[in-house]
Amino acid sequence: MSRYDAVFIHAPSVYDFRKKPIFYGPVSDVIPSSPVFEMYPIGFMTLSAHLQHAGFRTKIINLAVRMLMSEKYDVEKVIRKTDADVFFIDLHWMPHAHGALEIAKIIKKYHPDSKIELGGFTSSYFWEELIQRPEVDFVMRGDSTEVPTVKLMQILECGGDLSEVPNLIWKDNDGRVRNNEVSYVPDTLDDVMFDYGTLIKSVMKTMDVKSALPWSGWDKDPLTMALSVRGCSLNCAECGGSHFANDIVVCRKKPAFRSPEKLAEDLESIQSYMKSPVFVVGDIRQPGTKYAETFLKSVKERGIDNHVVLELFNSAGKDFFESVDKAFGGGYTIEFSPDSHDESVRGPLGKGYSNKEIESTIKNAFDGGCMRMDLFYMTGLPFQTRESAIDSARASKHLWSLVEKDDPLFIYNSPFSPFVDPGSKAFENPEKWGYTFFARTLEEHRKLLDSPSWKLTLSYQTDLMSRDDIAETSYDAANVLTRSEFEAGRISESRMNNRIERTETARSIMHEVDKIMTIKNEEERESQLWGIKEKGMVMMNSTIAEKDDLVWKSGSVWFNAPRMLRGLLFPMKRS
Repeated sequence: MSRYDAVFIHAPSVYDFRKKPIFYGPVSDVIPSSPVFEMYPIGFMTLSAHLQHAGFRTKIINLAVRMLMSEKYDVEKVIRKTDADVFFIDLHWMPHAHGALEIAKIIKKYHPDSKIELGGFTSSYFWEELIQRPEVDFVMRGDSTEVPTVKLMQILECGGDLSEVPNLIWKDNDGRVRNNEVSYVPDTLDDVMFDYGTLIKSVMKTMDVKSALPWSGWDKDPLTMALSVRGCSLNCAECGGSHFANDIVVCRKKPAFRSPEKLAEDLESIQSYMKSPVFVVGDIRQPGTKYAETFLKSVKERGIDNHVVLELFNSAGKDFFESVDKAFGGGYTIEFSPDSHDESVRGPLGKGYSNKEIESTIKNAFDGGCMRMDLFYMTGLPFQTRESAIDSARASKHLWSLVEKDDPLFIYNSPFSPFVDPGSKAFENPEKWGYTFFARTLEEHRKLLDSPSWKLTLSYQTDLMSRDDIAETSYDAANVLTRSEFEAGRISESRMNNRIERTETARSIMHEVDKIMTIKNEEERESQLWGIKEKGMVMMNSTIAEKDDLVWKSGSVWFNAPRMLRGLLFPMKRS
């Protein structure tokens, strides 16, 4: 039996999805992971690094990835053979409400004396519900829990008082719930270890590369991450990571930034191990223009030639893009999420820029050397009608006309699903934002995830669109977007027809599920759902969009083996 101090477990969205007749639909068409949501949070890396530096032996097991890779992967056997003092399970975003809790039960079944801790945004929000569950020993609240986690492990190893661990919810020997309150909320990220070297060494020790993969396919086209901020200064109504939500969920009153020099150092460290794109999480302009200027100057001095992916939270001028282009020798990509082309929808959400500013940003980006831009719209937003959602897809044709046909401007239109984020303004005050919810508690969300269709998983409808409307409009908008892309001369007629055919196939499967769900006999209903499972699995990854468009072709992780070895033998000196 493998023995560790701490094992980090990432569960699939639904356990066991391989043994359930589920049709996922387009819920993950615009993110790297599949509908199983197999991408674990970057906190796994930072928590593991801090624990290893404190002398603890750790391992990451991405069960979701392993289950996707093999029908024969035996989860219970792996858990039974993996022993640890503490199993850490992320329940960060709501789509893991089913899988995370089911995995916790399995761990407790085989390791009744081990402790199980859940952490992340969703855990922090629903901590009162979570700690009542017999399989949960600890809930760690907050968004920066590296120091409290080390403290917890030290007390468990050497003895001490758990009431001294900040942010911890726990049960005493009498089973009473103890709440230590969220008192550790650092105002800077400079003390957090973003160390890919530690992760690489850990994987080499365990000789289990597959379990450490951040998501399925990462080994073929790796994408790394650097974190500029925890928290946010913006207040987008539907976002669980907004300033409003951070205050409610993790008691963060203001964003905590990584200093621009440290952030540049993180990129240099990543480059010393891997020649892969780096996604910088957070708009580098959020702390102010001085921050962005210092960061760009520092990366230029360090000679960063990995391709870099940057987020925009607002419009940007040509000078900004030209500065970015000069800073990064390997070029850059821009990620921009206006959510809607309808200003009457986008404005109230908290995105105050105009359509003209969106248009100028796109032109400025490609004039300023941008190598690719991804722009995202959604269906199911507050104050959004069916026509408004489809108009966003129609407007894309005009946006494509602003740039050259070979300029890689990718526009996506997907359902806002499956849940409205707990802690967001919309979740906390649904009447104001026109929402009606089918789930409010963690348990209600968990049950929705076990539905056979993505439409039935939706936790909401709006005053202007029912659950059925949101699903149908999502498919309609996808087809309009596809035709607009063809009319703009960006895809061939055959590719347009193939994508529309796939979208219509997905829609027909959704309708089949609706019809089957009217069958009263449970055994017959289940049998018929299994009868269409294979058709649904074919549509699993690319339903209304081209999943491959989201991939930065960087070459297999194994091409980086010599670079990784050099990085480990001659580690970069960090300040």
